[in-house]
Amino acid sequence: MSDSQTVKAAIFDVDGTMVDSMYVWEKVDCDFLTQRGIPVTSEYSETMRGMFFEQAAQYTIDHYGLNESVEQIVSIWLDMARHEYENNVKAKPQLREYLDELKSKGIRLGIATSSDPYLLEPVLSSNHLNSYFDKICYTSQVGRGKSFPDIYLYTARQLGVHPQNCVVFEDIPEGISGANKAGMKTVAVYDKASQQHEQTLKQQAHKYIFGFSEVLGEDLWKETDLPIFSSASSSQP
Repeated sequence: MSDSQTVKAAIFDVDGTMVDSMYVWEKVDCDFLTQRGIPVTSEYSETMRGMFFEQAAQYTIDHYGLNESVEQIVSIWLDMARHEYENNVKAKPQLREYLDELKSKGIRLGIATSSDPYLLEPVLSSNHLNSYFDKICYTSQVGRGKSFPDIYLYTARQLGVHPQNCVVFEDIPEGISGANKAGMKTVAVYDKASQQHEQTLKQQAHKYIFGFSEVLGEDLWKETDLPIFSSASSSQP
């Protein structure tokens, strides 16, 4: 198998992919709007998906005619969410075992997230995930969301791995689409919050899994047209 066909890096989304956290934003939306006497709608929650915090805050101000500033709303949201991330958000079952397996194969591991360091750091720490990842990258560093390839290409560069040698784990269609545009292999991970997009994810991604138990101890790549992992001794670009 040629070097260009081997996978040398795995890039993971966090919310909904590695940790069961998508309920946090539903809770924040509900609590924030309810405190202001505003009914929560599914349309609002869906519109907010994938937005930067500042974009979401401005949309909320414009949509509901709020007097608070973007900065005030973002600060309120982050404080509400951080409490959940620090105390209640847990890693998905057998994630750590799977990361151990990837590390044992010499795969470089990266995070590509739309989250904020204020939230990400405590949830990684509380779930003992910090030590697994070689690089953590944020969409705020590239200026565009996950429907674009920028964050995935940036993460690959930070890992020192060519895009065609990367596989991306995501739970939303925007993420799978952006990673596909980056020329990477993609694995869609089931999450309750995105189950309505299951068929789209199955069509877009190279592989769809309901949990990491499906791939733990298995040669995932033989079951799909994804290439097998390279060995730890494979050369880096």
